[in-house]
Amino acid sequence: FINMRKIINTNNSPEPIGPYNQAILKGKTLFISGQIALDPKTMSLIDNSIKEETVQVMENLKNILLEAEMNFNDVVKTSIFLSDMDNFSEVNKVYESYLELGNEPARETIAVKTLPMNVNVEISMIAIK
Repeated sequence: FINMRKIINTNNSPEPIGPYNQAILKGKTLFISGQIALDPKTMSLIDNSIKEETVQVMENLKNILLEAEMNFNDVVKTSIFLSDMDNFSEVNKVYESYLELGNEPARETIAVKTLPMNVNVEISMIAIK
């Protein structure tokens, strides 16, 4: 059972916009695909501000974690992709608000030329139960 592979999908996060799943649980490790600021109910982008965009991304991640019976305390690695490093501070504030002080995961933040649907932020995570 330790090496079983299980697809994790929830209606509380947006359905994939390509050939991938929201997350894969392999043993006790959860690999969450990059999430963007899509509203799971309407599949429309939330892009009024970088803050609102990041909140939607974090909510999408939270809902996938919950579907796998995990939470942000189980996250060991985060990758943040930004279309503009000038958004780093605002994204960081929102991201930090979802984490428990002293239990932050390892992380990298990468500036990229463009992201899917021309969003400003995409975040992926790895969690271990």
